Amino acid sequence: MQFNEDAELDTSQVSDQRGVGGRVALGGGGLGIVGLIIYFVLSQLGGGAQLPGGSGFGDVGRDQQVDSQAIAEKCKTGADANRETDCRAVAFINSIQGFWSDQFARSGRTYEQAKTNFFSGGVQTRCGNATSAVGPFYCPADGQVYIDLTFYQELQQKFGATGGPFVEAYILAHEYGHHVQNLLGTSDRVGQESGPTSGSVRLELQADCYAGAWANHAQTVPTGSGKPLITGVTRDDVNAALDAAARIGDDYIQSELGGGRVDTTQFTHGSSAQRQKWYSTGYESGDPARCNTFDTNNLG
Repeated sequence: MQFNEDAELDTSQVSDQRGVGGRVALGGGGLGIVGLIIYFVLSQLGGGAQLPGGSGFGDVGRDQQVDSQAIAEKCKTGADANRETDCRAVAFINSIQGFWSDQFARSGRTYEQAKTNFFSGGVQTRCGNATSAVGPFYCPADGQVYIDLTFYQELQQKFGATGGPFVEAYILAHEYGHHVQNLLGTSDRVGQESGPTSGSVRLELQADCYAGAWANHAQTVPTGSGKPLITGVTRDDVNAALDAAARIGDDYIQSELGGGRVDTTQFTHGSSAQRQKWYSTGYESGDPARCNTFDTNNLG
C-alpha cells in the first residue's frame, strides 16, 4: 500500500508525548489490543513488564522528547507518510477518523474525534499511569488513544508477526474501534468478567471487526482536501493484518508466551481464530452494522 503524495495530513489529531515517564496503574480501564495480557506475559518471562529499548519510531530515539510542532512541520502530505514512519501513523489516524465521521453522519450522529498520543516508556492518563508494557490502549475517561510506537517492533520481534504498514493500521483502527464503542455506549455494557463468551471478549472482537470495516474503505476515505489518503491496498496487506490478529489471540499468547497451557476461563480478547474471523467480517462487508458481537451465540 501507498499514500497519495499530494493528500494533506492533519497533525492536530496527534499529540507527541514521547519521553514522559510513568508507572503501571492496573485496573485503570480501557486497555486495548493487548493491554494487561502483555503486562503479565512479560512479567512472567522476566522482562520486568518493561519493553526493551530500540531505535524508536521514525527518527526519534526512546526517551527522546519531541513536541507536536515538530510532527506538524514534518508531516504535511502523503508524500511524507510514504517516507516517514510517524507521518504514516498520522495518515492512518486521519483516514480512520474520516471513515467514522462519515459513518456517524450517515446515521444522523456526530462523531467526536479522539486524539492519539505517542509516548515512549510511560505516560499519564485519566485512566492512570501506564508504561509501554501495557501495549496500545484507549482510555475512555479522557477519550484518547495511547501508543508507544516501538510496539510495532515488539509485535514482530516477540510475537513473530509479519509486520508492515497495514498491521500498524490495524492496531490503530482497533483502538479507534474502542473509541466508537465509548461514543455509542457499548463499553458501558461490559464489566470485568473473562471467558470465551464474556463481554470483554465481545468488546475486543467488535473492535477488530470495526478495524476490518475501515480497512474495506481505506482507499476511498477522503481527507479534508477531498483526496483519499491510501491507495494500492493488496491482499498481502490484509493477510499481514490477519497474521497480527492471530498473534495476539488469547490462546496464542497463553500457549506461546505464557507457559504453554491454554485456559479459556481467562480469555479477555478472544482466540486467534475469533480475532481473524471478526476482522474478516468487517473487511469483507465494510459494514459496521455487521459487527454486533453482542447479538450472537456464535463468536467463531
